[in-house]
Order: sequence, then C-alpha cells, then structure tokens
Amino acid sequence: MTAEFVSGGPEHTEQVGAGIAALLQPGDVVVLRGDLGAGKTTLVRAAAHALGVEGPVTSPTFAIANSYAGRMPVAHLDAWRLGDPDDEELGLALESVGPDAVAFVEWPDAVLHGLPQPRVRVDIAHGGGDTRVLRLDGADPGTDASLEALCDDLRARHRNA
Repeated sequence: MTAEFVSGGPEHTEQVGAGIAALLQPGDVVVLRGDLGAGKTTLVRAAAHALGVEGPVTSPTFAIANSYAGRMPVAHLDAWRLGDPDDEELGLALESVGPDAVAFVEWPDAVLHGLPQPRVRVDIAHGGGDTRVLRLDGADPGTDASLEALCDDLRARHRNA
C-alpha cells in the first residue's frame, strides 16, 4: 500500500521527515528516490533532527556518506555517483550502515544489493513550484498503516491551518 502526501513546500516535506523518524529503530533503512532538487535531503535533515542530531545535516553527494550522532547514530548516504556494484567507494559507504544506525540512502539503486531490507521507501516528485508529491511505502503492513496515518494527520493539519 502506498501512502501519498502533497507537500506545499519544504516545511511540509520536513514534517513528513520528522514523522518518518518517529517510526524508526536502529538498523532501519530508508531509501529515497527523486529528481535533483526534489527535497530528499530536506526530508533527511528533518528526520535526522527529529532523531536528535544537532547542527547542520548536509547532502553527502561528494562525500558519499555522512554520519551523525543523535539519540541513535544516523547515516546519510548518497549513491548518485556510484554506478558499479564493485565500486570501491560503495564498500566504504556501506560501512556506515550498521545495526546501531538509522540509514537514509538517496539514489539507492546502485547499493540496494548491499543494504538490509528498507523499512521505508520514499519517492518524491516535483509537482510545480514548491509543491512535491511524496509516495511512502513500508516494508510491512504495520509500517504502511503508520505511514498512511502520518499522511492523513498532515493533510488534516494543513486543511485546518
């Protein structure tokens, strides 16, 4: 089941990220797909802050992986530059994903074979201007239900704002 939320701007995307963070435990993986500038890092930044990370959370496009300390470790990977499953940088990046960390992986296709089963999959599409369409899928029916409830709650809050 896919939950869908139409974000009116970065602040709404941040609310989705914080809501996803509330569902995560150490060892969970969130994969994010979307075009450049769709809001993947915006969502990850909000999730990381909700997980207790203080300070800036930046795109790891050139570093490939950033690690942050919060209530639990947070790994943020960007596999955009990794095209070959045998890429040496891929092995280094995957080292930051472990059983004690929550991992967020942008452009995940090159690294899916080396990751644990993602708990949440996020697809973000441009909807014109600041609008984004977020589609959220969970790894199990309970996570799907929680993601649907998150989207329902956010839609209700924005209608009543």
